[in-house]
Amino acid sequence: MSTPRRLGRRLIQLYAGLTLYGASSALLVEAGLGLEPWNVLHQGLAELTGLTIGVVSIIVGAAVLLLWIPLRQRPGLGTVSNVFVIGLAMDGTLALVPGAHSLAVRVPLLLAGIVLNGAATGLYIAARFGPGPRDGLMTGLHRRTGRSIRLMRTGIEVAVVVTGFLLGGTIGVGTVLYAVSIGPLAQLFLRVFAVPAASGGSTVFATSTPEQVILRP
Repeated sequence: MSTPRRLGRRLIQLYAGLTLYGASSALLVEAGLGLEPWNVLHQGLAELTGLTIGVVSIIVGAAVLLLWIPLRQRPGLGTVSNVFVIGLAMDGTLALVPGAHSLAVRVPLLLAGIVLNGAATGLYIAARFGPGPRDGLMTGLHRRTGRSIRLMRTGIEVAVVVTGFLLGGTIGVGTVLYAVSIGPLAQLFLRVFAVPAASGGSTVFATSTPEQVILRP
């Protein structure tokens, strides 16, 4: 694949993945059966502040990105885009999707949201434009402390889930189902959407292997 075509494909994957990620998160919100860890925090903060969950996601993402400075993490185009695109897509989808009240509708919404989230994760990470702010925080702490990514990820996600729940965020069967299924789903779609790596470096790519972000070693 030529370099211009590869770059074009990567950009399409990046923004399609981020948009679908925001849309999938909105489906989980509408299902009301439990959110992924960071969105438990975002929803709790939204309840506290009166802001939309998408706007809160943008603010939290930007704040987390500032924590990259002492960790000496290098953001890429995907990192910065992650902050804004996911939040905007989430709010846009929530504005378009009607509220779901019946369990017969909410369960399929939950399942669709989790599968779509896995596909979206594979899309944008395989594009290789750098990890999102939250994933970069985990890998940055891993490098600085020498602790495993599993420990860093688990510690951070437990903290944000507990904080979000105390603020009014939704925890439920969806939270558990997401936790056990997102890794295998993301790994599957990461292989499906893999883009051959270029031989040289890139000014818009922050070096980090996709496997470091997805796997919990």
